[in-house]
Amino acid sequence: MLDQEALRKRFNPEGSLLRRQQHRMTEMVLALDTICRRHNIHYWICSGTLLGAVRHGGYIPWDDDLDVELLRDDYLRLMDILPHELPEWLQLQTPETDGGYFYAYAKLRDRHSHLEETNAYDRIFDMQGIYIDIFPMERIPQALRWVSCRTLGLCYKVLKRKDLTDAEARRRVRRIYDFNARIIFPFLRALSRLFPTRLIRYSFGIPYDDIRRNSYMFPLKTVSFEGYDLPSPANCEAYLREKFGDWQRLPDLNAIHAHLSTLTIDDIPKQDSSF
Repeated sequence: MLDQEALRKRFNPEGSLLRRQQHRMTEMVLALDTICRRHNIHYWICSGTLLGAVRHGGYIPWDDDLDVELLRDDYLRLMDILPHELPEWLQLQTPETDGGYFYAYAKLRDRHSHLEETNAYDRIFDMQGIYIDIFPMERIPQALRWVSCRTLGLCYKVLKRKDLTDAEARRRVRRIYDFNARIIFPFLRALSRLFPTRLIRYSFGIPYDDIRRNSYMFPLKTVSFEGYDLPSPANCEAYLREKFGDWQRLPDLNAIHAHLSTLTIDDIPKQDSSF
């Protein structure tokens, strides 16, 4: 039996910077949830967020991010809707709304905080508030998804170069992203229709290898997360076994490292908050 109180006391006690970040992300996912329910858009919490919900009843005590997934058709609908319905304190980050952003998935960003990640890839982004990740998923062959990740990998090679200014790195990364988005990814998506699969994977350009199976994904249900019922796979334990193996076992607590190098959080102005 996990000693949840001891874990929280060690990693995210109330009032700590990490716990304040987690509370802000909870507000963000609740705002997203409200919009998705209003428009009948089906998403689910995933990865470490789902692990935290099942194993800890909320965040993994040391976790500093929140992830959701949805099928690509719903994702595209959501991208059209969010810019018009987000509360003022939130903003949508995509390559269309942020000229330095090159990921093939969206982030929801908080306007009243600022963070910098340890990998420094975000140094060319315009938006750098606390975020939650929104991942599109689709039924595509692994080989084609692998090809798409190799093309995206050129962006990371540019960002690791020490001889480029941030402005030049941003220009080069943008050219790579535009070529992928306009030519490579549509071509691979068309090609994938010749090789149908029932396995659900991250969309083209997202560098993660996980799969999702209909047998444990649908129909979606809900799971308690920080005291709120949020959408989840139908069989959370089957999902977690496939992704994490022995998901109930804690990692080495002395080897845990934060994703962030700096973080500041301001209060959300009352007139901007919907909570």
